[in-house]
Amino acid sequence: MPRVAAESQEISLDGGCESPTLGELLKDLEDGDRKKDSGEDALAHHILDLTSLETRPVPFLLSFNNLCYDVRGKAGSVKTLLNDVSGEACDGDILAVLGASGAGKSTLIDALAGRVSSLRGTVTLNGEKVLQTQLLNVISAYVMQDDLLFPMLTVKETLMFASEFRLPRSLSKSKKMERVQTLIDQLGLRNAADTIIGNEGHRGVSGGERRRVSIGIDIIHDPIVLFLDEPTSGLDSTNAFMVVQVLKRIARSGSMVIMSIHQPSARIIDLLDRLIILSQGKSVFSGSPTSLPQFLSEFGHPVPEKENITEFALDLIQQLEGTSTQGTKELAELNEKWQQNLSPRATPMSTPYKALSLKESIITSVSRGKLVSGSTSSNPISMETVSYANTPLVETYILSKRYMKNWSRTPELITTRLATVMVTGLILATIYWRLDNTPRGAQERMAFFAFAMSTMFYTCADNLPVFIQERFIFLRETTHNAYRTYSYVISHALVSLPQLFALSIAFAATTFWTVGLSGGVESFFYYCLIIYAGFWSGSSFVTFISGLIPNVMISFMVTISYLSYCLLMGGFFINRDRIPSYWIWFHYISLMKYPYEAVLINEFDDPSRCFVRGVQVFDSTLFAKVPDEIKVKLFDTLGNSLGTKITESTCLRTGPDLLLQQGISQLSKWDCLWITFAWGIFFRILFYLSLLFASKNKRT
Repeated sequence: MPRVAAESQEISLDGGCESPTLGELLKDLEDGDRKKDSGEDALAHHILDLTSLETRPVPFLLSFNNLCYDVRGKAGSVKTLLNDVSGEACDGDILAVLGASGAGKSTLIDALAGRVSSLRGTVTLNGEKVLQTQLLNVISAYVMQDDLLFPMLTVKETLMFASEFRLPRSLSKSKKMERVQTLIDQLGLRNAADTIIGNEGHRGVSGGERRRVSIGIDIIHDPIVLFLDEPTSGLDSTNAFMVVQVLKRIARSGSMVIMSIHQPSARIIDLLDRLIILSQGKSVFSGSPTSLPQFLSEFGHPVPEKENITEFALDLIQQLEGTSTQGTKELAELNEKWQQNLSPRATPMSTPYKALSLKESIITSVSRGKLVSGSTSSNPISMETVSYANTPLVETYILSKRYMKNWSRTPELITTRLATVMVTGLILATIYWRLDNTPRGAQERMAFFAFAMSTMFYTCADNLPVFIQERFIFLRETTHNAYRTYSYVISHALVSLPQLFALSIAFAATTFWTVGLSGGVESFFYYCLIIYAGFWSGSSFVTFISGLIPNVMISFMVTISYLSYCLLMGGFFINRDRIPSYWIWFHYISLMKYPYEAVLINEFDDPSRCFVRGVQVFDSTLFAKVPDEIKVKLFDTLGNSLGTKITESTCLRTGPDLLLQQGISQLSKWDCLWITFAWGIFFRILFYLSLLFASKNKRT
């Protein structure tokens, strides 16, 4: 007779700030059980007879009692979204939450999944409180209503990346691939395994297949509890039925499935085990779908023949809400009486498994393949880590690989961005073609640099929608500890560097020699670096804004406004010494100040180059049209007064003189380069903080 000793194990973590492992969470549960017991028997190990477990599922009972949730609106008004809702779900069950729009279906699913922070009431699993605990995140999965997937990855690649994030590194790649293949078969996706997900511009899998892939991502580790927010929304009846069929198979494998659904078909109703129907946050029915007709008959509204029972019930509720002053109060009261008269369901405390605590049930489930891990049946909780499956370095590598694979399959975006930069460079090159070393040439060089440097930043604004589109993918994955936030930030920065380098080379090569910039290869190398730094800091700033503000239009407004202020205060339109004292601080936080000053220093720091020679000093003045003979006589007069000889070939203003005239004297060009790079790092840190604190996937 096989026996398993569920012993307390000491599991240590490197670093006190990491999330607890499943072993530690289970140990906490065991310690809590010991406090409830007394005497030496409480310290004895529980010996579990697993003979019958080979044919029976491990019992789990999720109970929720008196759940209430209110939100405050404008002017201090309070709206009740959940009002004293109670119910239960067992392993092997599909619990469906029904109701009209605004009835509280999604709110109840969020509440049970621990995504509501100000919830009142209790949620227990096998008698243990699990609401807002790390253990619930470990043993459960949450599938959002929207299909949040990378469009250019295939079905198999999407699930494979999910396995690399969620399954422990102790599992070999072949074992992970085997799990993915099993899941593809379970989801009915074998024929679509090598098809891309697709989007509006790229044809991919169907809507039903897309929904099943979304489910597959979150059940890759075979969770014990699966929450789904309207998984059939937007699907036709056939695809909706296929999705619920998949969920039924998942439930039969030993999981409990809890989902919200809107007007299921008769075929779907046959697959459901329990229903909760909500009306304005209040439970008006809770029980088996087969008992719903009898319940409605007792209320005085029997279901007509060949009528969909849930559609009839929802129509009746809507009618009561719209015509009766009491609304559905009488229906809710009947439901309370109905619940009292029901015979109690079999629970873990009333089955042959009554000796199994929550910890023991989880251990046994793990030993039988749930919560896929690298553990063995003899040591089921020896998972290396459940808090994070990979080290930060591995997470960064996987994230970078996924992003690059998705990005490389959109050549039209890559080509468009590169073409935009090169076209801008060619336009500037043809306008500022081969500038000379005259006063006008010097002024035109400054205008070219001002426009070129601002272009670096404005071009980066096209990155704004990128993270906003990925935002909910990030939230979904980090909620269940697929990877660390800083791993995502680092990988996001790393994959952007090669793209920005290609853009920098393209723009520099297009403009440096055509405009006639000086300094040769060494100056060209520095010119490439400062453009690269400008792209880097601009991209980092835009990334930070997209992480802080999830709305695309508002993000664009904030970005364009800030960059316009930076351009105004950068030093081209007004010199530093002419900026009012109350605005001088903005000059120093202007992102364009440092690359603009850097390219000016790179171009004008050679004292041997002369930009104002002899009579050129009169250009752009009232004396510009005076004959040169008269100008030479003026030089003689000025020379006598100054005690020096000024001729037509005398250099009156060198490159360094122009820099001083522009108020550029505080920093070297290398200082400007490092500061520009530092701005990029600073905004990446702010991006990390915005993800850490501003991107919360919970209701308050």
